[in-house]
Amino acid sequence: MIPVDENVLVSAVEKVSGSVVNIASVRMMHDQLFRVFPVEGVGSGVIIDSDGHILTNNHVIDDAERLKVTLADGRVLRGRVMGSDETTDLAVIKVEADAPLPVAQLGDSAALKAGQIVIAIGNPFGLTGGPAVTAGIVSSLDRSIQTRTGVLELIQTDAAINPGNSGGPLVNTKGEVVAINTANMPYAQGIGFAVPVNTAKEILKELVERGKVSRPWIGIASVKVTPKVARYYGLSAEGALVAGVEPYSPADDAGLRRGDVIEQVDGERIEDPSQIAGAVKKKKVNDTVTVTVNRYGRQFQVGVQVDERP
Repeated sequence: MIPVDENVLVSAVEKVSGSVVNIASVRMMHDQLFRVFPVEGVGSGVIIDSDGHILTNNHVIDDAERLKVTLADGRVLRGRVMGSDETTDLAVIKVEADAPLPVAQLGDSAALKAGQIVIAIGNPFGLTGGPAVTAGIVSSLDRSIQTRTGVLELIQTDAAINPGNSGGPLVNTKGEVVAINTANMPYAQGIGFAVPVNTAKEILKELVERGKVSRPWIGIASVKVTPKVARYYGLSAEGALVAGVEPYSPADDAGLRRGDVIEQVDGERIEDPSQIAGAVKKKKVNDTVTVTVNRYGRQFQVGVQVDERP
């Protein structure tokens, strides 16, 4: 049992529940005979401004032909995708409404602490009675989950995230949105994950204005040089071993090769490949990152011009 005044939880839910919506999507699929048939999906979202922008998950709206948004008060509106980002599993859709829309307040996910009480809210079916609510705690911060497009930093919670609640808000006891519920682990009972709202804040403007997120990129895949890796490849250097270079990428243009060991980036010693990604992330497109390379015992520096990830 969570030791907290239930009035605090009720107040937090009342503050944000009006802004939680149901999102019904229709995707056109092909069967084995190439016949086209519609497939319906459901998810949730949260209204983040009075212009009708709704924050949700990318997988809720991905490849959808049509979007139907049901508000907490029962109004049904047509939604259109403004932008989406597979890497963070976030998307923004927009609705046009004749009457004012209830707007959720975005909080600060950086202020979250493990053990803090949070509330997961979703509207998976748009049923009478409003959104569904579960409560729990922040189990862990900065959980790194490997996805198809990279590593996603998530908040782990034991608040039950029921099917269809993806895209709904995770809120604190003040009723502020601190994360967007994104997935639950089918093989781990009661474990859910959410994208920190600060991650969403960083990309919202780009999603609305450009429809996508511009990410700096140099085009390498690398692994940590552990003692075992060093012995296997006969390396004496520490750092990140370049396992692959994408053709025509900035790294390829700069002459980096598979088998190079990156020891420093902009003068900072590299002990893990994530440090390279972190350094590149801080750059803007067309900036130059200085990489110190060890190639078969010969050390040299090379400038790599950062480009936008294709």
